[in-house]
Amino acid sequence: MALRRILMTTVFLIGWSAAALPAQDAILPASVIFATSTGYWEDDGNAPDVERAPTAAESVANPQAKATQRHGYYKLFAVRQADRTSKVYLQQIAQTETGPTIASTVELQEISELKPYITDIRPENSNGIIKEPGLFATIYLKTDPNAEPDGWTVLIDEFGDITVQKATN
Repeated sequence: MALRRILMTTVFLIGWSAAALPAQDAILPASVIFATSTGYWEDDGNAPDVERAPTAAESVANPQAKATQRHGYYKLFAVRQADRTSKVYLQQIAQTETGPTIASTVELQEISELKPYITDIRPENSNGIIKEPGLFATIYLKTDPNAEPDGWTVLIDEFGDITVQKATN
C-alpha cells in the first residue's frame, strides 16, 4: 500500500511539473490564418526580389558581383490583426542547398487597404510547384463580416510584374 502511494504521488508530481513548464515556441504563429505555396520564379542572381514600391532610383544589378542562378517558389499568406481583419503578404522562397530561405517579403497593399476578413487563399492548382515562371492564386475575402466573400486574384507574370485585382467570372 505504501509503495502504491509513493507511485501515485510520483506520477502526480511528474504530471504537475510537466504541466507547469512553458510551452514550446510555435513553428507558425497563431496569427497566420491562411497560407499557400505555389508558382515558380528564377533569375540570374542580379534581379531584384519581389517588391511593390521602389524606394530609390538605383539599379539593383551589381556587375562586380558573381551572379548565381537562383530559383524558388512563392508563398502567399494572411496575418490576422487584433481587429480581426487581415494583412496579406507575398514571399519569394529561394531553394538553396541548405533548404528553403526567404528571399523577399512584401505586403499586398491592394488587399490590406480593404481591411478584409480573409476566408481562404487558394492556388491555381494543387499539383505543387509549377515549372513555368509566375503565380496565380485567389484570395477570398469579406469587407463586411456578414457579407458573402469576394474573390481577388494575385497574378505574377513571367517578368515578375504583380497584378492584384477583383476576380471576374
